[in-house]
Amino acid sequence: MKSDLTPQKIAKMIDQTLLKAYVSDEDFRAFCEESAAYDFKMVAINSAPVKKCREFLGGSNVHVGAAISFPLGQTTIETKVFETETAIREGADEIDYVVNIVELKNRNLDHIRREMESIVEVCRKAGVISKVIFENCYLTREEKEILCRIALEVKPDFIKTSTGFGTGGATEEDVRLMKSLVGDEIKVKAAGGIRDLDTALAMIEAGAERIGTSAGVKIVEELRERLAAKS
Repeated sequence: MKSDLTPQKIAKMIDQTLLKAYVSDEDFRAFCEESAAYDFKMVAINSAPVKKCREFLGGSNVHVGAAISFPLGQTTIETKVFETETAIREGADEIDYVVNIVELKNRNLDHIRREMESIVEVCRKAGVISKVIFENCYLTREEKEILCRIALEVKPDFIKTSTGFGTGGATEEDVRLMKSLVGDEIKVKAAGGIRDLDTALAMIEAGAERIGTSAGVKIVEELRERLAAKS
């Protein structure tokens, strides 16, 4: 564990997630209030409740992150751009979009490049952070490398391992591979299956600078308890 990692610092690496099919307004409010209390970096939500969560967070520093074409990525470029623009207009500070894996598998790399360029451009013009979700559980090593190369050309802010809705989530191996390919040009976000402090620390050690998880509170509290036990 990094010697300078505090509960406050790890909280600022966490994108606290609530991406269920149904969430009541009361649950969204409680989720946002808790996220603000822990000062997480971002709340990760579907795009429809962006405006609602922006209001619930009030004057908090916590970002609102909208998941675009989530979780399958099977919408057109135009649809993804429209959803991105709408989310930003309603208060999103960050955009996490899912690549079109079918077009990647078909080796339609022009589509993948145009999709990434279109969404990153919208985000860049609005001063919003862009993240590209690979969904690595369905990809070969070669396909992961292809996406990393395209990302190096387009320059999103982050590339991300997973949605958390596929057949597998983040792995240390994938984080290391992605980081080794993009270096310091692009940051890496690990998400999917990160439910405790040790797993989060392993992803950070592998090169992740953001952690997507619904267990942010547990992770912060585990670190607080571990540090207290050492003092």
